[in-house]
Amino acid sequence: MARILIIEDEQDILSVLEYNLRQAGHDVTTTRSGREGLKLGKELHPDLILLDLMLPDLSGTDVCKQLKEAAATRAVPVVMLTARGEEIDRVVGFELGADDYVVKPFSMRELSLRIQAILRRGKAPVESEAGIEFGVLRIDREAHRVWVEAAEIELTALEFRLLVTLYDRRNRVQSRSALLDDVWGIQADITTRTVDTHVKRLREKLEAARDYVETVRGVGYRFVGTPEEATA
Repeated sequence: MARILIIEDEQDILSVLEYNLRQAGHDVTTTRSGREGLKLGKELHPDLILLDLMLPDLSGTDVCKQLKEAAATRAVPVVMLTARGEEIDRVVGFELGADDYVVKPFSMRELSLRIQAILRRGKAPVESEAGIEFGVLRIDREAHRVWVEAAEIELTALEFRLLVTLYDRRNRVQSRSALLDDVWGIQADITTRTVDTHVKRLREKLEAARDYVETVRGVGYRFVGTPEEATA
């Protein structure tokens, strides 16, 4: 069904994960090393990576950061597995680009369902010469034009850039500082209300498509993985 890379140093957990995912029909590759995981991620082009936070050679956060910075693995969904469940750990994980965060001990059934949901979200929406079609939203990159329910909406150049940036990174949480850097071109160590104000205005203009852009409290913003998520 899917190519899954597991980076986990606890052999018992690794064996359980490998067995159950293979039983579910997935093609599974495993490693107990963060450095080896980075190498395998680039070589195998997996559909999803299960990543332990506590590894013997590199921290899971370092591995996640490097995966999301590398062109070959940037778009690969990452699910963090950890015994640490504090909010700050989850926030850091999401800021680095993790797609989900599962605290040990976890139910294999629950993890399987989360994996299925993430793999479904990863299916690409329709994109052709006419542009992007995502639910009621249509974007023409070349012409810098946007339609919602067939009605064209007027966006400023910055609002258009913000929308496209969020869309291109759909289903991945974007921190305010990352958006300041990538959309505004501002290097900042602190967040500002600038991003919040522009996201609010963008949502108002998107009208029926406003729920495609979600607020992730304490972290930033996320463009939903599928249109159905916004109506669930």
